[in-house]
Amino acid sequence: MSRVQRRAANARAAYGIHQPSHASMAVRYIDDGTVESAPEGTGAADALAFGQSGPQRIALSLYPTPDKADIQELTEAWDLHPVLVEDLVHARQRPKLERYGEVLLLVVRSALYLDETEEVELSEFHILVRKGAVAVLCQDRRWIDGTDGEGFVESIRNGRLREDQLLLKDPELLRLGAEAVLYRILDVIVDGYVPVLHGLGIDKEQIERQVFSGDAAVTERIYRLSQEVIDMQHATASLLEVVQSLDDGFKKYPVPEELETYLQDVTDHLTRAHTQAVEYRDALSQILNVNSTLVAQRQNEDMKKISGWAAILFAPTLIAAIYGMNFDNMPELHWSFGYPVAVCLMLGFAAALYGVFKWRKWF
Repeated sequence: MSRVQRRAANARAAYGIHQPSHASMAVRYIDDGTVESAPEGTGAADALAFGQSGPQRIALSLYPTPDKADIQELTEAWDLHPVLVEDLVHARQRPKLERYGEVLLLVVRSALYLDETEEVELSEFHILVRKGAVAVLCQDRRWIDGTDGEGFVESIRNGRLREDQLLLKDPELLRLGAEAVLYRILDVIVDGYVPVLHGLGIDKEQIERQVFSGDAAVTERIYRLSQEVIDMQHATASLLEVVQSLDDGFKKYPVPEELETYLQDVTDHLTRAHTQAVEYRDALSQILNVNSTLVAQRQNEDMKKISGWAAILFAPTLIAAIYGMNFDNMPELHWSFGYPVAVCLMLGFAAALYGVFKWRKWF
């Protein structure tokens, strides 16, 4: 008997005696698709024991604000590999799928669009799956819908945690096993990409109008939105690799065919989201090129005006400079009509040049 099995057997034998209550941990027991709250004080070993006590039982453990004590308890209960534990402790992992014996680790990121600042807020989740048990660690202390981890904990304490927040609303789906809970999490994450891309699309359209209006601040906005789109593209591309790897794994392991169909639906939605993110990135790149061209044109028009006025002022300045020289012997220096003629020459040259530039549409 393995250490995990011994722990599970001890937990079942000691029914009613649990580890200290975890204020930052929510556990839900699923028995043949029916969801119920775990007894107060349920720990990781208790949850695993429940999940392994029957073929239709699943224990979902949610850690909205995981700390080292939570990870240590989960490590001991699940007998986790040291490399896996290191990933859980340090977080900031790229989206990936790895298998450590009986335990499957998925690192995924949800997305939330903040329209006020035009930023995409990514949240990292570590999902551990084994037969009869699923553990979800919110590494950024936020839930998929953007709910703050502390607020989530408060909802747990007050009993106001909705079943839809834990993604446990479909009894028929939950009867398909622990992988069904994993599918629901991935499905909600991918569905969350849709409003994010919608928000990015609206901002892209606004930028397009802003570019042709000649707003000088649009360049910075293009760069900032491009960065958010790139982050979104990386998130969808990485998750697409994870889902495809998960689909390949489902073909190797005994997974209900219906669940494979559900996962294919997630893959289709994710592929569309990734394609849209790529299209937005290409569109913003084209918008940036158009904006650069328009800026260059406006600068060229400005240079024409500056050059034209410089030429207009050059002729009077040249005449004034010549007759401003202090030489005794200069033509027409003592002529009584010299001053008005010089002024007329200045105005004539300036008017002639202005007419030429106006005809060439420099002004």
